[in-house]
Amino acid sequence: MIKPKDRKHLDFDVWLKEELKNPAFKAEFDRQQPEFAVINAIIEARRNKGITQKSLAQRIGTKQSVISRLESGRANPSVAFLKRLAQALNSHLEIRFTNFK
Repeated sequence: MIKPKDRKHLDFDVWLKEELKNPAFKAEFDRQQPEFAVINAIIEARRNKGITQKSLAQRIGTKQSVISRLESGRANPSVAFLKRLAQALNSHLEIRFTNFK
């Protein structure tokens, strides 16, 4: 067993920067970017409003576990659900296509 004093923690951003040098990892990371962006936007909007998962679920008329699955990436929400989510967060849902850089 590793003793606490012997543990070496790696900052996620440092780890990610290194992993993105691997072409296979970068390709998969880029492929999943839209899902990551949706998850991040939901979490950020909820936290900025100071709302718990349970409270948000109640506003939408669903269970907290649904919000948890959504925020962990284990669910693929429909546009209709995202609209309800935006309304519950007193926000506007905006979906855009952008050109590749």
